[in-house]
Amino acid sequence: MSSKNQLIDKTTVRDLADILKDTDLTEIEIENGDLRIRVSRNITVQPAAYQVSAPAAAPVAAAAAPVATAQPEAPKAADNKNAVPSPMVGTVYLAPAPGAREFIEVGQQVKEGQTLLIVEAMKTMNQIASPRAGKVTAILVSDAQPVEFGEPLVIIE
Repeated sequence: MSSKNQLIDKTTVRDLADILKDTDLTEIEIENGDLRIRVSRNITVQPAAYQVSAPAAAPVAAAAAPVATAQPEAPKAADNKNAVPSPMVGTVYLAPAPGAREFIEVGQQVKEGQTLLIVEAMKTMNQIASPRAGKVTAILVSDAQPVEFGEPLVIIE
């Protein structure tokens, strides 16, 4: 056991922790021969309150209590059979480029295979395609929001 402790380079562990911090990942693992290092962290992400249309006073109320408005919707969206889940951990982007028009809007009809949004993972932009044709009834994420594997992104009825 003492020989393995001598092989572990603290700088490598710190570098891996920095990578987690810089990329918003929750876990990273490397292996070199018999040595395997896994670094992970717990992140509590508050879901963003996303409103399709609201009166002028609503944003103030939502800003005052974002947890109260977002919490009841999260379990409902996760249990929704029409939710499109994130296939990976990453950062979601609603448009192909900053300032560009978003891929989809609430109320829009989409076709199977149509790009709904992008999830960036490890500097790779992954287009998330619609698994079925239907109407977009909710967009559950905001632009540049970190997402976890299986997290609901969009609901298509």
